[in-house]
Amino acid sequence: MNSVPREPEDLVRALTAAGIRDERLLEAVRTTPRAEFVPAGRVAAAYRDEPVAIGEGQVTTQPSLSAMMIEGLGLGGSEHVLEIGTGLGFQTALLARLADDVVSIEMRPDLARQARGNLARQRVRNVDLRVGDGSGGVPDRAPYDAVIVSAAFPEVPAPLVAQVRASGRLVQPIGRGGHERVVCFVRTASGLEQRRIVTAARFVRLQGRYGFPQDDAGPP
Repeated sequence: MNSVPREPEDLVRALTAAGIRDERLLEAVRTTPRAEFVPAGRVAAAYRDEPVAIGEGQVTTQPSLSAMMIEGLGLGGSEHVLEIGTGLGFQTALLARLADDVVSIEMRPDLARQARGNLARQRVRNVDLRVGDGSGGVPDRAPYDAVIVSAAFPEVPAPLVAQVRASGRLVQPIGRGGHERVVCFVRTASGLEQRRIVTAARFVRLQGRYGFPQDDAGPP
């Protein structure tokens, strides 16, 4: 029987086994301690490739799934990135290490407060963390080179489409929550063009003005 993973390198091996090839991304996972971004009672699960409950009906994205989505953005280091759904900040920290700067928006104030503390303790300084309705994006910082949406909706909300720079990328789970296709889009002159399906997955629902009604968690 395999021993329980307890180090960042165990998570890197799991991501490599899942097909992640971006060396910059793997190094970001190696140097960003996930144990510092999960609730105290769930630290033992931090370096397993599995989601972790973080309260308020929310869970972290499974690390390999998060890595697939980030890899789909094709980040080279100079990008201005928008993240919808901060959670406790682990994915945010990875994005911050891979891009020039990140604007992240979280609907739940308590999660945002915890994420802000987690990021500060890891000295991640290139993140503008907002509290608010992520379904409408953050228009005052647009346009973005890349957008990542960590919740499901049957289509990309119109405000997010408008906030992607020409030739920019957006990755979002498309579906009603519980059984989705994670899709990578590219912004063209006529709107968003689907480039590829990253993977099948299960996500919580995107809530807000341009998503599902607030507190509608959808299918378990």
